[in-house]
Amino acid sequence: MNIKQFLKDWTLPCAIAAGSLIYLVFYWVPQLDAAGNTLGSIIDTIFPMMVFCTLFSTFCRVDFHQMRPHRWQFGVLLAQLVLVALNVWIIFCVEGNLWQKILWESVLTCIIGPAATAAPVVTAKIGGNINTMTAFVVLSSFASALMIPAVFPLLERGAGLDFWSAFLIILQKLAVVLIAPLVLGWFMQHYAKRICAWIVSIPDLSFYLWAVQLSVTSGVTVRNIVHSEAGLSLLLMIAILSLGLCFVLFLIGRSVGRHLGEEINSGQASFQKNTALSIWVAYTYLNPMASVGAGCYVLWQNIVNSIELWEFRRKSQ
Repeated sequence: MNIKQFLKDWTLPCAIAAGSLIYLVFYWVPQLDAAGNTLGSIIDTIFPMMVFCTLFSTFCRVDFHQMRPHRWQFGVLLAQLVLVALNVWIIFCVEGNLWQKILWESVLTCIIGPAATAAPVVTAKIGGNINTMTAFVVLSSFASALMIPAVFPLLERGAGLDFWSAFLIILQKLAVVLIAPLVLGWFMQHYAKRICAWIVSIPDLSFYLWAVQLSVTSGVTVRNIVHSEAGLSLLLMIAILSLGLCFVLFLIGRSVGRHLGEEINSGQASFQKNTALSIWVAYTYLNPMASVGAGCYVLWQNIVNSIELWEFRRKSQ
């Protein structure tokens, strides 16, 4: 197998490795500190634009007439609500132990987050329905925008977080990366059809834009782990729990899909999370070390995605 074919088949692990290694090079080489600081500020500025472009290219392909609610979507949301309630109860039980509280808060940030904005990209590539998945991403985002400001103040009472300010901040952040490209995609389909057709004609554009975004997210994840104040044992426990959670959410989603329809979509909707948003809300409103959970989760979920893509290509061939 040549290098080009290898990179094409294993795009997501390569993106994760590239982002992680690039950050570590800047971290280990003192002479690159100035360049690293400049590059970091540039990435922080353009990252929302990268997410926007990924979603916009996806929404240009969507049939908006098919974006209707389905039973499996509400089944996945109900399972998420139950897991959130269970996790909050566990956190209350370990309130007096700081490290256990951080451990379970890191798990909560993964569960309570919305479906990944790039979930329709992977779902379409493994034979799922991009239209119903896109509808779920919108529904899931608003559900998380309600759950996060309602739950987090109960866990960190000293954070000064009130419901409406948090709700509006999170909703505004979601609107920039989700609602705006959705509206623009609809506008392009109706009023700029030639440009829309040109965007759609580019093979796998959304997927490779997402791979670049994943590379940046992986670098940020490594940075959070390197600069974390937590001990090695706690970091390992967070990594192991996030790995187990990834498979639990995947299996729950697949089970819901088998009973309510669209097994592929349901599995992706349940386990593929918007970890960039989860990292942000955890770092802002919980103990900053809790953000490491979502940072580890992004690695596990994209390894699973890579295996799914490889398996789908193998069966197709």
